[in-house]
Amino acid sequence: MDHKKQYVFVFNHIAYIDIPFIMKAIRRQNFRVLGKAEMAKIPIFGFLYRNTVVLVDRASSSARNKSVLQLKSVLKKGISIVLSPEGTFNMTHHPLKEFYDGAFRIAIETQTPVKPVLFLDAFDRNSYKSMFSLNPGKARIVYLDEVSVEGLTLLDVKDLKDKVYKLMEEKLIEYKASWIQ
Repeated sequence: MDHKKQYVFVFNHIAYIDIPFIMKAIRRQNFRVLGKAEMAKIPIFGFLYRNTVVLVDRASSSARNKSVLQLKSVLKKGISIVLSPEGTFNMTHHPLKEFYDGAFRIAIETQTPVKPVLFLDAFDRNSYKSMFSLNPGKARIVYLDEVSVEGLTLLDVKDLKDKVYKLMEEKLIEYKASWIQ
């Protein structure tokens, strides 16, 4: 990955430990993660969370729109953003849940390339079933090739989303992510 380049990072969301993995995986000093507003209510952790994450209240369309504007503002400042296009945990035995448009719409509107990142072992280290279900072991992270959005328009959002989904899905299967049946 080009550490001098700005990206819309997208990742598969399978466990609570995904966010610490993102922090380790990206190793960039300039990025912001889109995170659920309800996590900000957790004592102590919530304070840190509120001050480092772009919060989204998924129950409110106006709050979601505000979050999108904040993410675009972050990108305009030269800071990368990190989103899970699945929106929440993938609690299926499929490689991925259906993707939302947001990450891809933002990438196209700001002409920022998409950089997919896969967490192959996060489910085994700490599943979505419990925040406290930590297990030792390997934690493989795979960086996929960036996907250019150069010249794309909002008419291309679905095609871009489908392209990134297919790429991520194929690689999760190829690398034998453990939750896939």
